[in-house]
Amino acid sequence: MSKLGKKPIDFLEGVTFTQEGRNITIKGPKGELSYVISDDFILEISEKDFRVSPKKLTLESNTMWGTTVAHLKNKMQGVFSGFEKRLEVEGVGYRVEVQGQELILNIGYSHSVKLDIPKDLSVKTEKNTVVVAGLDKESVGQFAALVRFQRKPNVYKGNGIRYSDEIIRRKSGKKVASSS
Repeated sequence: MSKLGKKPIDFLEGVTFTQEGRNITIKGPKGELSYVISDDFILEISEKDFRVSPKKLTLESNTMWGTTVAHLKNKMQGVFSGFEKRLEVEGVGYRVEVQGQELILNIGYSHSVKLDIPKDLSVKTEKNTVVVAGLDKESVGQFAALVRFQRKPNVYKGNGIRYSDEIIRRKSGKKVASSS
């Protein structure tokens, strides 16, 4: 039994759910998102909250019950306030900029790395920081991970792209043995 799935989830102020078959549309002050619920679940919407319950309790439906509820809560939070990830770019000569719908990274390679920004996201750059914002938590996290993947943080030098709240434990380099 899912602890998260058993509880009813209250709507945030100004957020509405509409259901057409398996497709659920969530509207809020920031925008609109949709989610397709599995055939294994029933969504019960009341005036102030919603509840997800499995049609039949099986091993697979039990594992996906809490996940489905978490996805719906994230969609609701996204249309209410949105999500944001901050990435810091550290390194000598490392620069980032946005040109149109492309993020251009100059991160120590012989060429610039160009990434297409998805239409549902907004990306801003401030000095050595990239701010990825959007309504959908999954797409914000996925694009931020793609940017970080272009130059992961180096534990010896400290350069690379990292999340602003990520702590990189620095390592010491090779130790030279003293000769007697």
